Amino acid sequence: MRIEILYPELCCLFGDSGNIRYLEKCLPEAEFIHTSLNDTPAFADGNVDMIYMGASTERSQEKIIARLMPYKEQLRKAIDDGKVVLFTGNAPEVLFNYIEKDDGTKTEALGLFDFYAKQRLSQRFNCIVLAKFEDFDIVGFKTQFTMTYGDNSNCYFADVQKGIGINKESTLDGIRIKNFFGTSIIGPLLVLNPYFTEYLMKLLGTENPKCAFRDESIKAYDIRVKEMKAAKNDH
Repeated sequence: MRIEILYPELCCLFGDSGNIRYLEKCLPEAEFIHTSLNDTPAFADGNVDMIYMGASTERSQEKIIARLMPYKEQLRKAIDDGKVVLFTGNAPEVLFNYIEKDDGTKTEALGLFDFYAKQRLSQRFNCIVLAKFEDFDIVGFKTQFTMTYGDNSNCYFADVQKGIGINKESTLDGIRIKNFFGTSIIGPLLVLNPYFTEYLMKLLGTENPKCAFRDESIKAYDIRVKEMKAAKNDH
């Protein structure tokens, strides 16, 4: 099993690098490939089972788009072929049509998904998130300068009960297409959500998946879910 982490030197905000450290504990036999900005992505030859990218700064986003642009068709193929792909924080935005800046100018993105992001650097938005994925809850947080626009009603990641979806008018978070999961939820997501981690492990072919530190992780998860269900939805 080969798992590629894209640009970990840049995509490490909000503790999202903890997703990979946790996954390494969950899948100790897997090969983890850390692709730096100047490296050729391992997914370019199709020989990976999972691709992960976390949150970065807005300036780094533009560098990442430029680096990935020559490989966008290979990335599209990986998604179409059902490879497991997880993009968290603002990482999914690099796959949109464009990112609109404060001054109205647009940064062209990879154009793999028919969405766009509006960036407002003077208006950081923060909230807790409690959402439903499949038959279990997802918990986490959002801290972002952008909102996403487009119709994800048939391809959303999770149905939000506390917090917001892709924007303040939406209750549907993120994008889910085949085994691609894109979400602005941070946390880090996998550490906070052991059942979702096990869901991904199963997609990767693990029989009877059990996440690392399972008893402790589920106990902490149960407490978070209970607290978030009791919390005021004040976004």
